[in-house]
Amino acid sequence: MAKADLRIDWATHAAAKYACENWHYSGCIPKSKIVKFGIWESNLYKGAIVYGVGATSNLVKTYGLGQNEGCELVRIALKDHDAEVSRIIAISLMLLKKNFRGLRLVVSFADPEQGHHGGVYQASGWLFSGNSMASNEYIYKGKRWQGRSFRNSFKGMENHPDVQTVKGSSKHRYLMPLDAAMRAQIQPLSKPYPKRVKQAMAGVQPEQRRGSTDPHAPKDKANAG
Repeated sequence: MAKADLRIDWATHAAAKYACENWHYSGCIPKSKIVKFGIWESNLYKGAIVYGVGATSNLVKTYGLGQNEGCELVRIALKDHDAEVSRIIAISLMLLKKNFRGLRLVVSFADPEQGHHGGVYQASGWLFSGNSMASNEYIYKGKRWQGRSFRNSFKGMENHPDVQTVKGSSKHRYLMPLDAAMRAQIQPLSKPYPKRVKQAMAGVQPEQRRGSTDPHAPKDKANAG
C-alpha cells in the first residue's frame, strides 16, 4: 500500500469506542483518561489505537517516572487493513511524542491467553522486560473482565454472588522509550523475546474483529475523526 493511502489522526471517543467494541477481543474501551488515534486507509476508517494511564497509577513508577511521564498502549483495535501494524504503531508513537512532550516511556502488554506473544512490538523494536504478575479477573453474565475494567464498570460488585473471581494471566510486558536517556536506563531490563504461542483464539477472532462488510463502521474521517 502506498504511504499516501494511510492516515493516522485524532479520533473521536465514539469512533474509538466503536473500534474497541467491535474489533478488539476485550469488547470495551477503557474508562480511564485516554488518547485516541484513528486509522484510515483510502479514507476508510480501519480502527483505532488508544493510549491511557493503564491498569494502575504505578505503571511507570518502578522506572523512576511520574505518572505524567509514561503511559500504556491499551488498545490496538483494527478491522481488515493493508498497512503493517508495526508501522501504524510507530506513526502513532511519533504523534504521541510530538503532542505530549513530557512523555518518556510507553508500556504495553501481550496476553498469552489470547494467543498473543507481542510480535508487533518485537517488529517495532520494543524491549521485552518479562511478565507481569497475574491479578484477579471476573466473570459476569458470561463475559470475562479484566480487574480494573470490571471494577470501573460495576463498582462494588466484586463479591456479588453472580460474579466469579478467577486468576488472570501473566502478560508479556513490552517497553518503548521515547528518548535516548530512557532507553539507556531500561536497556539492562531487556530479555530475549518470547516466541509465538499457539493461536488459542483462532476460532474466535473472526467474530471479534469484523471485516470491511461491517455496515455500522464509521466510513471516513468526517464520521470518525
